[in-house]
Amino acid sequence: MDRVESAHVAVEKLIELYTASCELARDALTSGDYARYKDVYYPKLSVDIGQWVPVDRSEPFGYVDEAGVYSAVLSRPDLMAPYLRSQLEALTANYECEIRVGYSETRIPPEYIRGTGPRPANTENAVFVPRPALDEVHDAIIDGHWDAFHGEEKPLFHFGPQRFDLALARLEHYTGIQVESLQKFILFTNYAMHVTEFVRFGVAELAREGSRYTRLVLPSGETISDTVAVENLELGSKFQMPRYDLVTEDGDGITMINIGVGPSNAKTITDSLAVLRPEAWIMIGHCAGMDARMRIGDLILGNAYERKDNVLDEHIRPDSPIPAVPEIQRTLEKAVAKIYGDDASLMRTGTVLSTSDRNWEWKAPRDLWEWLRGSTAAAVDMESCTIAANGYRYRVPYGALLAVSDLPLHAVPKLPAAAQTFYSNSKEAHVMCAVRAMEKLAKNPQRLRTRKLRRTIGELPFR
Repeated sequence: MDRVESAHVAVEKLIELYTASCELARDALTSGDYARYKDVYYPKLSVDIGQWVPVDRSEPFGYVDEAGVYSAVLSRPDLMAPYLRSQLEALTANYECEIRVGYSETRIPPEYIRGTGPRPANTENAVFVPRPALDEVHDAIIDGHWDAFHGEEKPLFHFGPQRFDLALARLEHYTGIQVESLQKFILFTNYAMHVTEFVRFGVAELAREGSRYTRLVLPSGETISDTVAVENLELGSKFQMPRYDLVTEDGDGITMINIGVGPSNAKTITDSLAVLRPEAWIMIGHCAGMDARMRIGDLILGNAYERKDNVLDEHIRPDSPIPAVPEIQRTLEKAVAKIYGDDASLMRTGTVLSTSDRNWEWKAPRDLWEWLRGSTAAAVDMESCTIAANGYRYRVPYGALLAVSDLPLHAVPKLPAAAQTFYSNSKEAHVMCAVRAMEKLAKNPQRLRTRKLRRTIGELPFR
């Protein structure tokens, strides 16, 4: 591995090495000279911190607990270049570091390289071309496994390269469009009507002089860059979780993803999005209100999460508290006040309980009593706790702003006529609260980069 003098040079070298590997892979497979593929490797970044020194205690990242060699085998350094530069600059500002860049010993499967030719058909040539290895796709680093942190070299980044590449492939499979246009501030919904309102906002912004947004990318692959009638756009999608990217030059725009219903979908999408290190993600959905004083259309800002979804229990102990992120909370509160006015009774903060059972309210009265006994839940939904818990796990700031669509414990179940009326009356304001909050956060993303989601042990130098 070669020593480099700065973070900027290191990232440029990583991109150069990765690009060369991809070009070699394409040429080897296209030409049929498969033996050349044996030299297709991911690049590796290594930082040797010779001496530990105390740093500013307010630093949100870029610090370590001890001296040593910290390294990462990386994929798509071109996609992650601004992130990698900022992280390396923070680290080298705090310590005397020796940065090295070179090829790793990990080969790149052609499935993770765009534009490669077909695999070799015979066994003799296939030996030169690696297959994707699920043994390399794991979250040992992010989940703080002992072995991941007690080898000769300590981890620098949260994910291995095949975990990274498979996540990108999953994102494109589920959302329909390539990852390059995905933005750093992410909204989740499970309603097409929210998508329509978001697209309506995006189109209006593109027509506005001085807007920071440059284009809107739809899951169809269509790119909108000027004024167009929303009614003329094809917003439906054949993909499971259609994605809509409202793009800025710096990538600090807003992405909305219709994730569908349920905690499994919420985990699937956040598992993949996490590799791109977004600045924040927020769920905007509907919920059952649990208090008889509530009204249809009231807003619930989640400030605690009661996890009865169970999908992350193997990764995060059920007794681990999932705290609210104050920077998200305050920004959402201000956005609601701006959109709805000064009627403070409209919104309350409270515990959100997420379940994997859509028909949870169909329990027998005594079973329902026992299920909720001792709970302080103000709302019940199916996704918010999963999104919060995976945000906590992946160190991505999170939040939930929910609208009450039914009061099942108080003789107001969700029925078609009332639901449709509620949807038509609430959708625009609800979406705009979240959009305005994200725009506010994007003006100063540094405020999100706190130590609140950092671990006591098993933490990394990078954000």
